[in-house]
Amino acid sequence: MTIDMSQFFQVFFDEADELLAEKEKLLLAVDVSSPDPEDLNAIFRAAHSIKGGASTFGLNDMTEVTHVLESLLDKIRKGEMALTAEHVDAFLIAKDILKMQLDGHRLGSTVDQDAVADVRMLLQSLSQDAPSMPPPPVYVEVIDHGAIVFKSAYKIEFPNLNEDDANALMAELGLLGKISRGEMHSDKVVFHLQTNEGKDDIVSICSFILNPDCLTITEEALPEQSIASQSTQTDDDLGYGFFEPLESMFPPIEGEPEEIKTPVTPPQVVANVSSGSPFEKKTAVKKEQEKTSSSQESSTIRVGIEKVDQLINLIGELVITQAMLEQRTKDLDPIANERLLNSVAHLTRNTRDLQEAVMSIRMMPMDYVFSRFPRMVRDLATKLGKKVEFITYGASTELDKGLIERIVDPLTHLVRNSIDHGIEMPAVRKQAGKNEAGQLSLSAVHQGGNIVIEVSDDGGGLHRDKILAKARQNGLTAPDSMTDADVWQLIFAPGFSTAEIVTDVSGRGVGMDVVKRNIAAMGGVVDIRSAKGFGTTIVISLPLTLAILDGMSIKLGEEIYILPLGFVVESMQPAKEDVKDVNGKGQVIKVRDEYLPLVPLYQRFDIAPKFLDPSDGIVVIVEVDGKKAALFVDDLVGQQQVVVKNIESNYKKIPGISGATILGDGGVAFILDVSALIRSVK
Repeated sequence: MTIDMSQFFQVFFDEADELLAEKEKLLLAVDVSSPDPEDLNAIFRAAHSIKGGASTFGLNDMTEVTHVLESLLDKIRKGEMALTAEHVDAFLIAKDILKMQLDGHRLGSTVDQDAVADVRMLLQSLSQDAPSMPPPPVYVEVIDHGAIVFKSAYKIEFPNLNEDDANALMAELGLLGKISRGEMHSDKVVFHLQTNEGKDDIVSICSFILNPDCLTITEEALPEQSIASQSTQTDDDLGYGFFEPLESMFPPIEGEPEEIKTPVTPPQVVANVSSGSPFEKKTAVKKEQEKTSSSQESSTIRVGIEKVDQLINLIGELVITQAMLEQRTKDLDPIANERLLNSVAHLTRNTRDLQEAVMSIRMMPMDYVFSRFPRMVRDLATKLGKKVEFITYGASTELDKGLIERIVDPLTHLVRNSIDHGIEMPAVRKQAGKNEAGQLSLSAVHQGGNIVIEVSDDGGGLHRDKILAKARQNGLTAPDSMTDADVWQLIFAPGFSTAEIVTDVSGRGVGMDVVKRNIAAMGGVVDIRSAKGFGTTIVISLPLTLAILDGMSIKLGEEIYILPLGFVVESMQPAKEDVKDVNGKGQVIKVRDEYLPLVPLYQRFDIAPKFLDPSDGIVVIVEVDGKKAALFVDDLVGQQQVVVKNIESNYKKIPGISGATILGDGGVAFILDVSALIRSVK
């Protein structure tokens, strides 16, 4: 039966993407002077898995690159070569090439074949020219799995293979049981395998390296010694170990713990290692983490984002329907219709729980964003001749997928600015008494219904005098009496930059207006804290999701509007003497010794109001980015959860309006853009 492999391509593309990202993460974190063997094995595993998948799907260009890459990694992890910074650079370049090839197969994008040839030559050169070194002690991990009785034995014959492929096959087949190399032939390689698995499992594993049609499997009699203790080398933790009988090497030791770590210096075996050694503890911790990770992976499934979006849309419609039911039943006699009203209340609770559960499916960890930056920081710092230590906090903090994809570009710009214009050159930092390596951090944390993201550096900070001078040069109003917070906001003006030298990387202020506009479009705000000589912190506050929000229903004339609850500070009915006119330019309201601009919403939306005097109506105090204003409305209707519907996709952008929703009575209500309303206050 012929299997259509095309249906599995997307799975391979997704997994290859994840493996490449994990490989890059490990390479950026590896200690070149003293690499962790577990990390080297993990990097090798990523390359080996990509090679196996690419070979299965006939992507020969990727197979060729990963074959050379895998060979070099294998020499390094076995201790035949010392890892160098040059190796790490080459592996990162190879990762970029593999990503380009992957995108070529998946998206049909152009692949630079010259770059592919160059990286292959580079890897081959490093593999051949690098000086060899005596192999360091390796560790054999002996785990007592109990007596294993194998049910079958097979003789497996392959056409003549190179040594690397033969070793790889032996490692993979070793996962099925007890493997040994058979007699040597000029035209074929022979293995003998004792296992509890069937021929199909053997074929499945071998197909990752060679064509199954070239494989010959013959069942043979089990040897008399059919009970073996199963043991693995360190590589087995990663899926590439050999199952060799070690009874002769390690006689039973009375009182020895179940899991032992034994160092081996080839070809002699040193079998006396304390059970409390750092190596054992470290490996035990890693194995426990791998078990946990494996358990988590087995409990997840891949679902297309369009299915999740469809589910969220249906939940949104359910929320609207539930609101309609609640609206229809609120005027019923509570005694005569007690059971019906109790059922509706129960439905309301269940609907909210269901909505929160479904919304959590769209939430993704910020690590999806943060993981993109270590490589960029490394390359950019190298290009500029700077030393930068990159730190992240709160990578597990979750944000809606729609927002997480839109926040990548603004954060990228802010990170590049921090490296280019925030962090000083090593010599300048040393002269100022700082560490030569600047520190750049990205953090994310939940605060109420928002997520707060901070981009912080310990560089030179913003220069108040330079910003004021540049603002005046650009024709902006910038009196010396401005507070620092207001001065820092000037860098968000279009085309604003205090950089003395224009670089191809960034210019603090160049594009910052776009950053702020994009964040505002997501319902977020940007704030800046800076101290000269000590660094700059840019704080971004975003709603956790744009799909559903808690809102306050307000009434203007006969119209209902929704005010996002996150911006509301308080509401009140002002006294007549607290409302003051300001030279015919508008009105302000006094709230506890603070004067706030009064915004009559009926004037903004050209609606005939119920009240013209603020003392007859209601004012709602809102706050955005540290700035407050008082919105004058006719009445407060109540609080409710609303499903946000996009207006621009069906109509056009409306000033002061961020979206719309469907109310319980089936009517449409606009959602106010509080940030835009406050910005419009003069």
